[in-house]
Amino acid sequence: MIDLHELEAIKRLKHKYLRCLDEKLWEEMETVFTEDATAAYSGGKYSFSGRDKILEFLRQVLGPPTMLTSHRASQPEIDFTSDTTATGIWAFEDTVIETGSNITIRGAAFYRDEYVKVDGQWRIKSTGYTRTFEEMQSRADTPSLKLTANRWSD
Repeated sequence: MIDLHELEAIKRLKHKYLRCLDEKLWEEMETVFTEDATAAYSGGKYSFSGRDKILEFLRQVLGPPTMLTSHRASQPEIDFTSDTTATGIWAFEDTVIETGSNITIRGAAFYRDEYVKVDGQWRIKSTGYTRTFEEMQSRADTPSLKLTANRWSD
């Protein structure tokens, strides 16, 4: 029988990870990973071992104020493999607006995660996704397109 409280805790963990990405909350994001976590983004094109390496990459790539992001995950398929371990598959969509290059990138993927419960808290032990598609568009191609809000602009 599935413990719905544990299931909800894993869902909240994943949503916290995505929120921290979009709000650039790197210190808070440290709490979502185990110290020895691994990540393989874009089908393994960007792979990292260890929480510090993962966070260094995310800070570098998504941290600049020119990177505006929206990450959404839904349709979770979470399976408990023991009382303290679980796996998850999430449908994922993201939008990245790079104001410096004036481009928008949109894509979809499926995240595949491994979770472990440490000291009573669920953490991400392994995460990664493989794209189903990704597209890029020059924002200059649509002259009427204007960015009307940007949390990181003056």
